[in-house]
Amino acid sequence: MANQLLSTVAYRDSLPEGYARPEHDRPRLADVRTDTNIPLIDLAWPDRHRVIAEIDQACRTYGFFQVINHGISEELQEKVMAVGLEFFRLPPEEKAKLYSDEPSKKIRLSTSFNVRKETVHNWRDYLRLHCHPLEEFVPDWPSNPETFK
Repeated sequence: MANQLLSTVAYRDSLPEGYARPEHDRPRLADVRTDTNIPLIDLAWPDRHRVIAEIDQACRTYGFFQVINHGISEELQEKVMAVGLEFFRLPPEEKAKLYSDEPSKKIRLSTSFNVRKETVHNWRDYLRLHCHPLEEFVPDWPSNPETFK
């Protein structure tokens, strides 16, 4: 299944079998409402109870939210994005070392959500990394590229 990863394919002119949803299951974009009022959570608010309440309300109402003033520098964000891009550009045989379709694995490279049970897959690549506690999981994180850890 590792050959199904988007990042291992140079070019495809069609979706692999099992990745095309029947037309009746596809999103109807004409029915999608746009909303520019995505909840904005400011982590710099001094009232922690308010922050928690805002997150709770955003999750219940929208299912997601945007965070500002999180304390993560733009430089660090750019470094994380760059090393992620570097990882997904590794040769297929290198990435295959981390590939697994076992949903319970805490560190794995895969595609879709649960390729063992789905009838139609979502064609996406992701690298699942458990992070807490760091000292327990970081030793098992990929060592290629070198700057990953």
